Amino acid sequence: MPHNLHDTLKEFPIGPKRKGKYYSLPQLGRALGVKVERLPVSIRLVLESVLRNCDGKKVTEEHIRQLAGWQPNGDRVDEIPFVVARVVLQDFTGVPLLADLAAMRNVAEKMGKNPKQIEPLVPVDLVVDHSVQIDHFREKKALDLNMRLEFQRNNERYQFMKWGMQAFDTFGVVQPGFGIVHQVNLEYLARGVHNRDGVFYPDTLVGTDSHTTMINGIGVVGWGVGGIEAEAGMLGQPVYFLTPDVVGVELKGRLREGVTATDLVLTITEMLRREKVVGKFVEFFGEGTASLSVPDRATIGNMAPEYGATMGFFPVDEKTIAYFEGTGRTPDEIAAFEQYFRAQELFGVPMAGDIDYTKVLQLDLSTVAPSLAGPKRPQDRIEIGNVKDTFATLFSKPVSENGFNKDPAELDRQYTTSDGIPIRNGDVLIAAITSCTNTSNPSVLLAAGLLAKKAVEAGLTVAPHIKTSLAPGSRVVTEYLQAAGLLPYLEKLGFGVTAYGCTTCIGNAGDLAPSLNEAIQENDLVAAAVLSGNRNFEARIHPNIRANFLASPPLVVAYAIAGNMMVDLMTEPVGRGKNGRDIYIGDIWPSSDEVNALMRFAMNADTFRGNYDKVKNPSPLWAKVKGTSGQVYDWPKSTYIAEPPFFKDFDMTPKGAGSSITGARALGIFGDSVTTDHISPAGSIKDTSPAGQYLLANGVLKADFNSYGSRRGNHEVMMRGTFANVRIKNLMIPPKADGSRVEGGITLHQPSGEQLSIYDAAMKYIDEGVPTVVFGGEEYGTGSSRDWAAKGTQLLGVKAVIARSFERIHRSNLVGMGVLPLQFKGDDSVQTLGITGTETFDIEGIEGDLRPQQDVTLVIHREDGKVDRVPVLLRIDTPIEVDYFNHGGILPFVLRQLLAA
Repeated sequence: MPHNLHDTLKEFPIGPKRKGKYYSLPQLGRALGVKVERLPVSIRLVLESVLRNCDGKKVTEEHIRQLAGWQPNGDRVDEIPFVVARVVLQDFTGVPLLADLAAMRNVAEKMGKNPKQIEPLVPVDLVVDHSVQIDHFREKKALDLNMRLEFQRNNERYQFMKWGMQAFDTFGVVQPGFGIVHQVNLEYLARGVHNRDGVFYPDTLVGTDSHTTMINGIGVVGWGVGGIEAEAGMLGQPVYFLTPDVVGVELKGRLREGVTATDLVLTITEMLRREKVVGKFVEFFGEGTASLSVPDRATIGNMAPEYGATMGFFPVDEKTIAYFEGTGRTPDEIAAFEQYFRAQELFGVPMAGDIDYTKVLQLDLSTVAPSLAGPKRPQDRIEIGNVKDTFATLFSKPVSENGFNKDPAELDRQYTTSDGIPIRNGDVLIAAITSCTNTSNPSVLLAAGLLAKKAVEAGLTVAPHIKTSLAPGSRVVTEYLQAAGLLPYLEKLGFGVTAYGCTTCIGNAGDLAPSLNEAIQENDLVAAAVLSGNRNFEARIHPNIRANFLASPPLVVAYAIAGNMMVDLMTEPVGRGKNGRDIYIGDIWPSSDEVNALMRFAMNADTFRGNYDKVKNPSPLWAKVKGTSGQVYDWPKSTYIAEPPFFKDFDMTPKGAGSSITGARALGIFGDSVTTDHISPAGSIKDTSPAGQYLLANGVLKADFNSYGSRRGNHEVMMRGTFANVRIKNLMIPPKADGSRVEGGITLHQPSGEQLSIYDAAMKYIDEGVPTVVFGGEEYGTGSSRDWAAKGTQLLGVKAVIARSFERIHRSNLVGMGVLPLQFKGDDSVQTLGITGTETFDIEGIEGDLRPQQDVTLVIHREDGKVDRVPVLLRIDTPIEVDYFNHGGILPFVLRQLLAA
């Protein structure tokens, strides 16, 4: 039954004859004597969830008072229990989560309990978008051929998903071929408001992809969490987090002619990363914000992980309502959505001075310039006129300064592949219009199509060896590009539709031609990829492509035509057209009027409805997938899906925090900005790697290895691929003669000094009964919300990760897997403490009752007998995380709660 604490359960009008109930925030403000209207909009939406879900146990009246009393610069010690309306999964993270749920049901059955006790308590949608790879491109049937390969490679995973659909009442799957999870979420899954038993409440969610924040563009509070935390949210646990700072960003003015939403988001990413907004809410306001379209807002919300914020939030206003109308939501839904937000006094973009923020930043939209970001990080923005000079400078700079450590004389040298293709450093070998950030935005996709049309008409072409692709975030994109008459021109330049999924942005670009790989490796070339994505970390896009640049879709097409990063698009021709005429980018760049004239094709409610009505109808390929039935999974032999080991020897009594860690060895010592791409298995599997050797030993042919992402449901593969990235640099390994660092997942086993793969060394330490730790620098664990970065760390026997600082999701995931995150204090670091990996380590102070963020002691025993005692900060941040750690992780904690209920 709904409660009526502080007389907050009120009615609001939906239409002339219809009313709904809601928990009134204005009434709560009056009852508590708090100016709720001065709170950031995002805080108010979380407050509504806390108020509505108050049960006196998990959510108490004290929690309501704490959050209602949020102060812009208060101490951040209060823990918020946030109950979300739903959970969204993508398939790479969704499959291991489903495997954990299936394993929980196995435990329940073994203990004589009803397996149905393990059931998602909120709606869960899994969108299959990470599995398709660009094997076929620049051919008529590329889309069909890539999808057939996708189903062939992933049949065992898809069978498992189909079992999940029939086993769990609240678990749905959007089949392959519909689009990217975030765009499907924006266009279809998000309903604005929910209605349970006549009580209306706003849409809120967490998702197992860090770019879940794209949904912030339509006023939905939601962010990315690891699968570990999402699982707990599905099973009735609130998502716990410390009361955040909220940084207000006032956008002023308007974008200049020729500047895209991509240029804007790269500028915001650079600016906010510099402002250090990690772990904070960012909320946009002001006249410039109100002027932005919803797709532009969603583009900015999407890249919150790149600027480090928990969210990049935009309030609901008339533009949001128009977007819901244009994407085919029903009139009843839209009326309830608008009237609910008006009743809560949450409708409209706040202006300067309306709200109290922790800090206010300003950006004049008229100062934004066309830009790329790269070559290794999304926050490293380069204005278009500086790309050539920046690439030339970085070419010879040391790796420690983001460079490539190459001889400048090699930059202009030409090489030839075995099949006669001329190739140079800086050559663009992958050009991909891909990823959720931009393929949700009609303005930049129509701009790419218009640029392609003008380029084709001018006689420009793209070299045939460049791997070009268009992977829209939704099938609706294909419809409006066709309706606008632009798709044929994109196809002529090689940008035909190759897939509906994340593809290149997550490392599913597929391979290059063997002759190109051979030439790159033999001559140590720095080749380039240009993509309309959000991530460009080392080895993410392709292991042999070292320079990766993020760009708007029209710039992706322009650089594909130019063919090399050493072409200055501001002063040099993009290419030669008809009759050998030089064509400049100004000749083919579309005007905003030309783009706006075609926008009518992009927001057609009938098109959206027609597309998403097909979600429930299986495609011929999906219909052929046969899943097993029953409430408990039978775990057939598979190299894709295996029963996870996290509940081995499970019983109802938690083991407790245990004793101090003694005699530990360093498994790896890493520098700054080690990403979850470096830690977690991602991309292709080499046959010489521990994971490749495991697959070969289990009868899998190299051609059928697929990617690490597709095998996330098998811990045997994943633990072997943890810390196995070809670009990771373990500082325990001595540098090369030229001072550069050895790359790849290797370490030194101590005290033998034997060089082994990190996996083999970890197994040797486990056999010897020796605990291990990992050291890192600043921003350890930045990047995607990869739960295997934490799961793999735990399975390798790592007891603690000690770093200068942590990215939000990975720190949370480590705690969720029972691994201690410890943070150096002050100026302490691996370098200042002289840690080399020859030492042994003790961690004292974790015995008995742990307290959030207490000091513990790192004891360093050096080879010469010297002992140093160093205080470090325990980054278990909240009381609930102490409980998780004491239970051995979040999953055993939740399982014990469910089985005891």
